[in-house]
Amino acid sequence: MGGSLIDIKKRIASTKKTSQITSAMQMVAASKLTKSEQSSRRFQEYASKVRSITTHLASSQLEGIANTSDPNFENNLKSYNQLLVERPVKKTGYIVITSDKGLAGGYNSAILKKTLEILKNDHDGNDDFVLMAIGSTGAEFFKHRNMPIAYELRGLSDYPSYDEVRKIVNSAIQMYNSEIFDELYVCYNHHVNTLSSAFRAEKMLPIVDLDASEAAVYEQEYIMEPDEEAILNTLLPLYAESLIYGAVLDSKTAEHASRMTAMKSATENATNIIDDLTISYNRARQATITEEITEIVGGAAALED
Repeated sequence: MGGSLIDIKKRIASTKKTSQITSAMQMVAASKLTKSEQSSRRFQEYASKVRSITTHLASSQLEGIANTSDPNFENNLKSYNQLLVERPVKKTGYIVITSDKGLAGGYNSAILKKTLEILKNDHDGNDDFVLMAIGSTGAEFFKHRNMPIAYELRGLSDYPSYDEVRKIVNSAIQMYNSEIFDELYVCYNHHVNTLSSAFRAEKMLPIVDLDASEAAVYEQEYIMEPDEEAILNTLLPLYAESLIYGAVLDSKTAEHASRMTAMKSATENATNIIDDLTISYNRARQATITEEITEIVGGAAALED
């Protein structure tokens, strides 16, 4: 019984240490989540302005693309910016955003499971798609399954700057312009709130989310230099880049939230285990005391006889 008490005390002490670690990790993740949410909100203000300006400048092209009844529709498409024009899809590109670290609950498994379902359901084989992985978890997952990875980015900071993702974003746009793939999706976990996230597979290229009806009307038009087309040719890639970078920030926020929730759950589980072990320890200790009292009483009775 003494050995059992010692074992239980060791387990209680070990679980308390684990609880202290997970509690500290929960607080760190909570702090990172707050900063990440602030960063994401600030970026959304910028992205909203870029979208407004882009919609205004591209409104005439958007109206032309939408007017499929125009007899010169096919010829006109060639004159529009190709980031706005949908073309026959021979191959699809996917940017899959996962984490580099673990201890984030079901964050990575949810992304990879859903992405794998898309790849299996929408494509006949590996030749029909190209993958770009952000995060070592996703990169290793797809490599293990011998899936084609055109680009991978590992080691993103907790608050990614645009410079960190510039290479993969520029590569994606260049690959689209070179017709290596004909459409691009970004697969990631969208941050809903502290307790939940939702998988998203958003189409980033061609740019299909702009609506000419949203274009702002100004009393005085912009004075453009060198001209509208040249500015739009620069602005549209910038807008596409902002969409992808925004998804990275959103995904990072969801990662911090998932890690905070996972560590909170681990801390609570450790507390429950400690409570159960404490009850077991007290019962075992009480049993030991009762046994010792019984032995003393029995010994005293034997002496009286």
